[in-house]
Amino acid sequence: MFFRSLAVLVLALMLGACSPRMLLVQGMADELASQGQASEEDLGLARDAAAFYLKLSESVLQRTPGHVPLATSVASGFTQYAYGFVAFDADRLEAQDARAAQALRQRAARLYWRAQTHALAALEAQQPGFRRALANGSARLQPQQVALAYWGAAAWGAAISLSKDQPDRVADLPLASALAGLAWQTEPGHGQGALAALMGSFEAARPGGSPRRAQDYFDRATALGAGRNAGVFVTRAEALALPAGDRPAFEALLRQALAAADTQPDLANQLMGERARWLLATADDRF
Repeated sequence: MFFRSLAVLVLALMLGACSPRMLLVQGMADELASQGQASEEDLGLARDAAAFYLKLSESVLQRTPGHVPLATSVASGFTQYAYGFVAFDADRLEAQDARAAQALRQRAARLYWRAQTHALAALEAQQPGFRRALANGSARLQPQQVALAYWGAAAWGAAISLSKDQPDRVADLPLASALAGLAWQTEPGHGQGALAALMGSFEAARPGGSPRRAQDYFDRATALGAGRNAGVFVTRAEALALPAGDRPAFEALLRQALAAADTQPDLANQLMGERARWLLATADDRF
């Protein structure tokens, strides 16, 4: 990993002087996208390294806007950073300093919008007129675009949830849901149930949404995750059990999340495991 990171840094330093420049940029985009898919199991190291990696990746993506793997890596990186290291900090800080927590949520919203912007820009570069087609219901995805659409929709929904004082942005909820729906139509099993859980979250949040349909999506997510995706259980607990006031179900789902994180301790599961522990520890404040 050290030598791969050093190679990327050397390429970055060479960009201004070497020729052909775009060949180097493309190679760097491929390398960064590959690193973005690598597993980092140390949460502290991931947090420390994330800012440099995201800024460097974003800079390269601006030169290769149609590079789907890199755009996917950037969108997922900003979304996970905002969720796991900014919005979660805000939640934990709320009881001690509401003003500081609100400032962190505003930062998380900006990061989510950044992720969404990169995802939609890459889809637009691949398919000119994509956003217009999304709005009129004629958009389609290629299989290689599913992960990009998933992260774009996830970031979009999360950003809207933190922008409820901005009606023009809240009004985009149907578009965010439609983007997730396109990914669902193309590859419903994406992400070991992550996409199904996102669909369930959108259904639960949608005005007039069907609780039964949301439950069905989460049932599908649970089956697809096969007990290894902690995010499915945490999302289900917060989207369904908590609003229903069902504390036994809420706590049972969070314990399943902890078991999943122990079974498969990758970065995403560790982030969700940390949230599950905190939600369990503060359950008295919610019921």
